[in-house]
Amino acid sequence: MNSIIINDVRKRSPLIHHLTNQVVMNFTANGLLSFGGTPIMAKAEEEASDMASIADGVLINIGTLKPSELRAMILAGKAANKKGIPVVLDPVGVAATSFRTSAVKEILNEVELTVIKGNAGELAQLVQIPWETKGVESIGDGNAEEIAVKVAKTYQTAAIVTGKTDVICSGETISLNDTGHALLTKITGAGCLLGSILTACLTTKHSIEKQALAAVEFYGLAAEYAASQKEVFGPGSFLPRFIDALSLEIDVFERRKADDISNN
Repeated sequence: MNSIIINDVRKRSPLIHHLTNQVVMNFTANGLLSFGGTPIMAKAEEEASDMASIADGVLINIGTLKPSELRAMILAGKAANKKGIPVVLDPVGVAATSFRTSAVKEILNEVELTVIKGNAGELAQLVQIPWETKGVESIGDGNAEEIAVKVAKTYQTAAIVTGKTDVICSGETISLNDTGHALLTKITGAGCLLGSILTACLTTKHSIEKQALAAVEFYGLAAEYAASQKEVFGPGSFLPRFIDALSLEIDVFERRKADDISNN
């Protein structure tokens, strides 16, 4: 686990401009604050470019996309490109409707992306690989590594396919992450918050592969730690413990794992 990247984020508290969905705004803001970043939510076309120009990173998430917001996303992305700061695209439910598919195509054509992050069904849609989806959920089976590689090559960006095992592809290199907990699939916005924390990690001066791996690994470890607390009985009690866990140091997670091993 690369603690240097996590500590760098916490020292700088980067400002992350979110153009994200209405369902997750509060959860995302609280989660990023706990982790050590600074969130700002702004989707108005009139201020998108200016806001991105003062930010350290931009997250574009189409979860509850409206036509009026698409232009703002593109303007923010272009301003971020001009400034040279990271842009992350989370194409939530891109396979669900033709509107979402068309909107993501427009973003891909207009904005240079640092990372595209999503579940297997979402990223498979971007490269015409058959994959079964249900709304915004990926329920099919297949080769996630193949999808990550094809997305990275097609769009000249890094790609993260999230799932039980996360797959990260930057160029020809593939990294895997197995940290995490099933309770993450039972709360709304887990993937959206990951996009926020990923964007914060991308503001550090390390390789994209190391930044992405640090983000997903830390996120998974925080979920494991939260789920292990005796007060957690399900998604409702997991949620506040997870927000707390995002503020912890990595050695806390490592001590818990060591204790689990010694107890077994």
